[in-house]
Amino acid sequence: MRSVVNEDLIGNIGSLFWIFLMFAMLMPLFKQKMLDVARLNLIRSMEKKRKSRIITLIHRQEAMAFLGFPIFKYIDIEDSEQVLRAIRLTPDDMPIDLILHTPGGLVLAAEQIAFALRKHNAPVRVFVPHYAMSGGTLLALAADEVIMDENAVLGPVDPQLGKYPAASILTVIDEKDKNEIDDETLILADVSRKALKQVHDFVRDLILDRVGEARAEEIADALTTGKWTHDYPITLEHAKELGIPVRDGLPEEVYALMELYPQPPGRRPSVEYVPLPYRDGGKPGKGGAS
Repeated sequence: MRSVVNEDLIGNIGSLFWIFLMFAMLMPLFKQKMLDVARLNLIRSMEKKRKSRIITLIHRQEAMAFLGFPIFKYIDIEDSEQVLRAIRLTPDDMPIDLILHTPGGLVLAAEQIAFALRKHNAPVRVFVPHYAMSGGTLLALAADEVIMDENAVLGPVDPQLGKYPAASILTVIDEKDKNEIDDETLILADVSRKALKQVHDFVRDLILDRVGEARAEEIADALTTGKWTHDYPITLEHAKELGIPVRDGLPEEVYALMELYPQPPGRRPSVEYVPLPYRDGGKPGKGGAS
C-alpha cells in the first residue's frame, strides 16, 4: 500500500514538474505576444488620432535567450524591405509619421528608405525620442519635419569603410609620401573618395528643394565630410543652427510606445527610479508615468 502511495506521489510530482516546465517555456512567448498586441493597439490609436500612417524603426540591444549575449541591431536590407512595403500600402494623400530610434546601419538600406519617403506626396514627419544616428539621420533628412525630444540627438552621416572613417583614410594619403603607402590603403582611399562624394551628393539632393542650394551644400558638407567623429551628437539646437527642419514637442504617445519596446530582461538594471512624474514641489503626480 505504501509503495502504491509513493508511486502516485512521485507521478504527481513528475506531472507538476512538466507542467511547470511548459509554463516556464510558454510564458516568455505569451509576454511577447501581449507586448506585440499592445504596440499594435497603440499604433492604431495614434493613426486614428493623427490621420496618418505610423511606421516604427526601433532598434534595441537584444539578448539571445539561449546564450544570453547581446545582439546589436542596425538598419539593414530587411528593414528597408518592410518600410518600403509600408509606404506602398499608404495612400498618396495620407501623411507618414516615422518613429526612429536607431544607431544607423547600411547606407544602401537607409538611402532606399530615404528615397521612398522623399517621393511620398503627402507630408512626412520623423519623430526622434532618443537618438537617430548615421543612417537614422539620413532618414530624418528625408522628412518634411523632424520632431525631437529636447534631449534627443542626430549624428553625422560620413561614410565608414570597415572600422575606419573614409575621411580619415584620405587624411593618411594627404599626410604621407605616396611611395610609403601600401596598395590596400591606396585602394581604400580611392573607395573613400567615391563614398564621400556619393553620400555628400545624396544628402544635398535630398534637402535641396526645401532649404535652397547654398544651405543644402552647407548641411551636406557639415554632415558628410568627417568634420566630427561619427558618434558626434547633434542636438536639437545644433540641428536648427545647421538649417535642418527640426523642432521639439514630441507627442506623449511616442514616449508611451517606446515603453513597449523594453530592453531584454534578466540583467540587473543600471538605471532605477520611481516611474511617476513628480509635480507640485516633488509630490508624485496623478495618472502614473507619462
